[in-house]
Amino acid sequence: LCPIVQPMAKVNLEFVLIIEGNWRCMKHLGLFIKAILIFAYLAGSASEPVNPYPAGSPLAATIVKHSYYTLAYSEENEQALWVYYRLTPDFITGTVKRNDNFRPDPAVRTGSATLADYKNSGYDRGHLCPAADMKLNTTAMSETFYMSNMSPQVPGFNRGIWAQVEDQVRKWTLTYDSLYVVTGPVFRNNLGVIGQNKVTVPGYYYKVIYSPGKERMIGLVLPNKASSEPVSRFVVSVDSIESLTGIDFFPELADASEDELERAVDISGWMNTGSGGRMASASTTTHENPPATRLQCKGIAKSTGKRCRTLTTNANGYCNAHQAQAAPVKKEGHLSRRFRNIL
Repeated sequence: LCPIVQPMAKVNLEFVLIIEGNWRCMKHLGLFIKAILIFAYLAGSASEPVNPYPAGSPLAATIVKHSYYTLAYSEENEQALWVYYRLTPDFITGTVKRNDNFRPDPAVRTGSATLADYKNSGYDRGHLCPAADMKLNTTAMSETFYMSNMSPQVPGFNRGIWAQVEDQVRKWTLTYDSLYVVTGPVFRNNLGVIGQNKVTVPGYYYKVIYSPGKERMIGLVLPNKASSEPVSRFVVSVDSIESLTGIDFFPELADASEDELERAVDISGWMNTGSGGRMASASTTTHENPPATRLQCKGIAKSTGKRCRTLTTNANGYCNAHQAQAAPVKKEGHLSRRFRNIL
């Protein structure tokens, strides 16, 4: 039985988040993540999410499994690194109304962001798992209003192009019957922090959608700002999102299938499905990555003892002069192979 590709009726999901890096760099130079997200079906198992680090470790990410979605919480940024769930038509066609019961997430042991962090900030409490995706019952709806599921979004973005993307995913679900959705922030060109807890305002957001039935995958990356562009403008390869975030989304797929699905920007496979014409801007499959982003180097200049001011497009965040300060890459195993192009 092939996990991921073969749908099963009654299964539990195990999520393994592996984070490697140097805590001091994470604390003082910004988040340096190398993560692997494993989606594995375990038939008949009661297995819980696994955290490979001890509870007292500063590297220990909080993996929270709610009733209908799972997230990995970043204390450094006071929001989820990813939110993952399976979306089927019954979640969308339910009759439960939105309740706006925003509240801290009691399952986040370090404490999640709060309502006060967002008050008068000028940013919306933007859902990562949308409320409209969880109309199945009152529990599903209510749990989307945990603050761990929120991220600071520019109002014109949250109520505009982001809402269009969310609606598009729901239309695809009604067509494909079952989709796996992963959503999260991209901490590049961040817009600052808000509140007493210093919640990071991400520069971008991503969505990765996988249809196991049709064996199709699509990724989107959008800047955290209002836009009048069509949704198709923001379609990118899943590989490029992995490079931006350090997350390996579907490692349990056969390597050949995973590489092909994640490398391609196949708008044609999705554009005529429940799109209302908004996706139609290309009809061919391409293999291109988004433009490189210039970021301030994470390294420390020896001459000043302060953060280097050089802008770099290197994926690991360090300019060429400070590559020696980047964390080394392990030479063995699946993890090093997946991150060879990231670091």
